[in-house]
Amino acid sequence: MSRCPGVSGPPGGGSLRDDEPAAATSAEDLNANVKTSTRCWTTGEPLLDLRVHRWLSWDKVGHTHTHTHTRVCVCGYILGLYVYLSKCFPDLCTRGVVIGFDTRGQKASGCTSERQDVPVLLFSTYVPTPFVAYWVKRFGAAAGVMITASHNPKEDNGYKVYWCTGAQISSPHDKEVLRCIEENEEPWSDACWDAGLADSSPLRTDPLVEVTCSYMEELKSLCFHRDVNSSSPVKFVHSAFHGVGHRYVKRAFQVFGFPPPVPVPEQKDPDPDFSSLRCPNPEEGLSVLELSLRLAERVGARVVLATDPDADRLAVAEQLPGSDWKVFSGNEMAPLLGWWMLFNWRERNPPPADTKRLYMLATCVSSSILRTMAQQEGFNFEETLPGFKWIGKRMVELSTAGYRVLFAFEESIGFLCGDMVPDKDGVSSAVVVAEMTAYLQTQNLSLTQQLHRIYQRYGFHVSRTSYVVCDHPPTVQKIFGRIRRFEDGSYPNSCAGHQVVRIRDFTLGYDSSQPDHSCMLPVTKSSQMVSFNLANGILATLRTSGTEPKIKCYTELCAAPGESEVSRLEAELEDVTRTLVAELLEPEKNNLIGRLV
Repeated sequence: MSRCPGVSGPPGGGSLRDDEPAAATSAEDLNANVKTSTRCWTTGEPLLDLRVHRWLSWDKVGHTHTHTHTRVCVCGYILGLYVYLSKCFPDLCTRGVVIGFDTRGQKASGCTSERQDVPVLLFSTYVPTPFVAYWVKRFGAAAGVMITASHNPKEDNGYKVYWCTGAQISSPHDKEVLRCIEENEEPWSDACWDAGLADSSPLRTDPLVEVTCSYMEELKSLCFHRDVNSSSPVKFVHSAFHGVGHRYVKRAFQVFGFPPPVPVPEQKDPDPDFSSLRCPNPEEGLSVLELSLRLAERVGARVVLATDPDADRLAVAEQLPGSDWKVFSGNEMAPLLGWWMLFNWRERNPPPADTKRLYMLATCVSSSILRTMAQQEGFNFEETLPGFKWIGKRMVELSTAGYRVLFAFEESIGFLCGDMVPDKDGVSSAVVVAEMTAYLQTQNLSLTQQLHRIYQRYGFHVSRTSYVVCDHPPTVQKIFGRIRRFEDGSYPNSCAGHQVVRIRDFTLGYDSSQPDHSCMLPVTKSSQMVSFNLANGILATLRTSGTEPKIKCYTELCAAPGESEVSRLEAELEDVTRTLVAELLEPEKNNLIGRLV
């Protein structure tokens, strides 16, 4: 690689020094960073260690000392959230707050708001994360809180905050909530330690039955072929990954006219230890789907559906002719679901219905296949920053302006079909995939065959996701500082023999293609993210994860329609990906452990 001539260095001459520590807490990505771990007593972050010490001096429940980090981050943040909500909503005492939890749960967190005379709609048992977002929007609550660490290791816990729109909290509210957290650390009174208040308070109501019935009723709007579903010979296996999903996926199948999916018995029931899994993340593919695939082969099921522990993401696998299985990436399921939603919209809205009122959304590290489809089919497409909070925020804006978001996704197997919930939803996505599969069966097509047909029409979009593990913030800063000053104080000019034609640095707000070199998307100072467009059509993005100690590398090569040498495209992309990771991240030198997906 060499220096990029004609492309100025980082704004301000590279204001992020190699030796600067990473931000301990992000005001711009509250939900991504609100997670806790009980794996160590020293966090390495002086501010958090100070808060732990303070909290121990206040905590009057002895056994909770073993969960100090969780209580500081979750209970403490609830205090700050209440303070901010009381400033924003004069009618907070009538709107209330929705609180849900997954199998890791921390049900008692709900009583914090009850002590301040705020009604709490606290689910009596674990629920999928999208249920909280759905009910905040549907009920008109001031906010929602979901206690979850999603697919993170069993030691972790944390929470997501939803604004009154049902979308995840974003700027400016996230910054103000964090400020209120810092200003309101001390518990209000000794009554704060009455954990039984979550069950006994008259301000607490349980919305479980009402939410489930309402959600399932609205889910019918995504069912287009119930007669096909009820007579389909296709069998499905479902794994809940020891999480909350199975009872709700089963109910959704009933709504669509399907018999229940076959559950993976070892993973059907909630288990916060995730006993049968080395990693409760269905995105890991074959290595974590082994029990599901074995069961599918025994019962003759052609398709496996796996929801993550809080049921907001979905992995899909299909048996190929013979005995092999194909596990679809998020970037492969997206064109299938995008095609399906547009196909059925057109069935219900024949010409002269106008596609100009329709949108599909994706994050900027996801496949650009929806953009290509939009150019041919006439609907609108927009990209957002990584994370469904940005998709949800844009959905709300578009809906307010009279547009409809038909489909949205992120490459990490997060999908949203329709506009029921302004967040990713593994429950609805699972049953929509089932219906799509059943319909394609009537056309003598598999999911894999239909994906191939889509690529033939719009061009193959081949993508790869790699990552390296790095839990040392100074090393991360050093790596990205080197990228910004690769040679002579500027970004790289080439990669694997291909010229870099565009650079976007989302951390510093830099875009080499714009006249004023300013990014069109919001700046993300809380995380590192730089993307490179290469002359051969490859887009590569390096980004730090908001929830895990990883640096991710996303690459995609888009071919013109008619290109049939897929193996050549895949080989070229893999070569560039490996070279980019080796040259820019220097895994061996920086002691990084890597994985190529």
